[in-house]
Amino acid sequence: MTTPAQESFLRAFHAELPAVTADAFGGARAADGRSSYEMLCDRVAESGRVLDLGCGDGLLLELLARTEGRRLAGVDLSPEAVALARRRPGLGGATVLEGRAQDLPFADDSFDACVSHMALMLMGDVEQVIAEIARVLAPGATLACVIGGGAVGGEAYELFLGLLRAAIRDAPAAQRVPALGDRRTRSREGLDGLLGPAGFTPVDWETVAMDLSGPPEQVWAALSGIYDVGPLDPRTVTSLRETFLARAKALALALEMPDGLVPCGMKVHVVTARLR
Repeated sequence: MTTPAQESFLRAFHAELPAVTADAFGGARAADGRSSYEMLCDRVAESGRVLDLGCGDGLLLELLARTEGRRLAGVDLSPEAVALARRRPGLGGATVLEGRAQDLPFADDSFDACVSHMALMLMGDVEQVIAEIARVLAPGATLACVIGGGAVGGEAYELFLGLLRAAIRDAPAAQRVPALGDRRTRSREGLDGLLGPAGFTPVDWETVAMDLSGPPEQVWAALSGIYDVGPLDPRTVTSLRETFLARAKALALALEMPDGLVPCGMKVHVVTARLR
């Protein structure tokens, strides 16, 4: 069940950082050169009416709008993110609304596809969310999601997570993130168990390694946008940043990386299912 504390935390976090997800993932690339946003676009390439659930600042919607003639809509919990999305030049014809995924403001059978980038895994009352997705999708429509999968062969990411865990362990309880989302949305078996009763086919599940390597400052900017950093006090964040940068620079030297770059990688799961 979604609690007021969970939604209050998400609203406050994205009020401060409304474009944080796009900033972190927009530059990450798979081995084939695509971003995780572009992967979702490819999964719904033939769909004319597309809903972006948890649309954030509208980056994915803007990519989807490159296909002419589409009818696009986006919903997000954050009014600040919605305001950014509405200002994107390519989204003049899109409907972008502040709202909850548990109560979508659209009629039945309104869309041929629903996409969600790093958002479904954060939502509470997930059975109600999926029921709403199924309601607004037409029969045969596609649900395509990107879900976080953790570190993969990226030394800088593992370094960051180790430092962050230590900082959280030493922080008072008030500076810790409330539990977000439903763990069932983070596994193939869990999603099948949620989606099947709502009328969806078994999921297609692809795990993709994403490369976020770059200069230490750039890597810090990408990684430090995760939710766990948000509640920490400024002095802790400053100390975390300084320690990470120092160790990341030392790592780059030890690995003899060109131009002082540090390797940083993470996994995402790209998941699709169809509504029967």
